Amino acid sequence: MRPSCISLALATAAALTAPVIAQPSAGGPGGRMEMLHGSGTPADVKAGTYAVEPAHTQVTFSVSHMGISPFAGTFAGGSGTMTLDPKNLAATKLSVTIPVTSIQTTSDKLTEELRSADWLDAAKFPTATFVASSVTPRGPDAATIEGTLTLHGVSKPVTIMARLFGAAQNPMSKKDSIGFLGRALIKRSDFGVAKYVPMVSDETVLVINAAFEKQ
Repeated sequence: MRPSCISLALATAAALTAPVIAQPSAGGPGGRMEMLHGSGTPADVKAGTYAVEPAHTQVTFSVSHMGISPFAGTFAGGSGTMTLDPKNLAATKLSVTIPVTSIQTTSDKLTEELRSADWLDAAKFPTATFVASSVTPRGPDAATIEGTLTLHGVSKPVTIMARLFGAAQNPMSKKDSIGFLGRALIKRSDFGVAKYVPMVSDETVLVINAAFEKQ
């Protein structure tokens, strides 16, 4: 792919609407789309400090490619912590870092281009970080997360709309674990990543699949 883009966010969780991970209903093609659901309920979330589970945490970015099709890639290998009390979500503390070099697309050539100085300049800016400044509950299993995203050496406010996906003991690690889905909308040019705008859209959707294990 020639023009293409990226931008990322972290953290945990992202804006506009809850992320849709969907599949057709039993009604077949054209039927209602169902959102995936995990185990447990908000009542199963235990207070404490959690660490990012890097093998199952992903940030996907999507852009419009020449107005013809959406194009997506992923970041992985995150690290960070979250301290929360389900009875006082407003006091939640969250900080997550993602290695920019973890970016992957369906084209090896494009992946390397996005890591270059023309785009993310991963050699100079090897990480992207999200630090939450406020968490506002939105119903029993959702919240708005305000914070600062630092990407490509630029820090900007970002809003993440997040919802709880699951809360259960991981049968492999035996650790209490929780997962979130999030979505944020950013303009990549705000972070100095403006190549090929507007052929490749400035608007970049970030979808976050976040897994945490209790420490």
